[in-house]
Amino acid sequence: MKRAVFLDRDGVICYDVHYMSFPDQFQLMPGVADGIRKLNEAGLLVIVVTNQSGIRRGRFTEDDLGKIHEMMIKELGERGARIDAIYYCPCLPEDDCECRKPRPGMLINAARDHYIDLSRSFMIGDKDIDAQAGRAAGCITLLISDQQCQYADYPVGDFSSAVEKILNLTR
Repeated sequence: MKRAVFLDRDGVICYDVHYMSFPDQFQLMPGVADGIRKLNEAGLLVIVVTNQSGIRRGRFTEDDLGKIHEMMIKELGERGARIDAIYYCPCLPEDDCECRKPRPGMLINAARDHYIDLSRSFMIGDKDIDAQAGRAAGCITLLISDQQCQYADYPVGDFSSAVEKILNLTR
């Protein structure tokens, strides 16, 4: 079974733009490409899990989301970093969907699709719901935040610190 690092997108990989609808709104955060490249080199799968209710709200389409993700993959690739898979949930919070974080459905589906051992994997997020989803899936959770979080195993200051913590835990 493989190990993975699950990443929230907005606020972790890129700056959080409310209902990002266009590829030109995508901006990588500092240290992300280098950190993902280190995770790739360590043999960890890197999988994005992101709530995207803007689709159901009519703010953007799945095609728009695909173009944003193409931009993300291109920019990371130009810096030697690779995303192995992307999972997204288009549902609204009130839809009671199993995939929408804080529920663990996206992580569980990825584990099934990619033969991942969730108990030896990690979730990096920037909100409580990310840590809740990671914990519910059985992952080790890291939260990039200056806020207190009851669900994160490790609060960290930034993406680079999260990657270093993971690399130390996997040695």
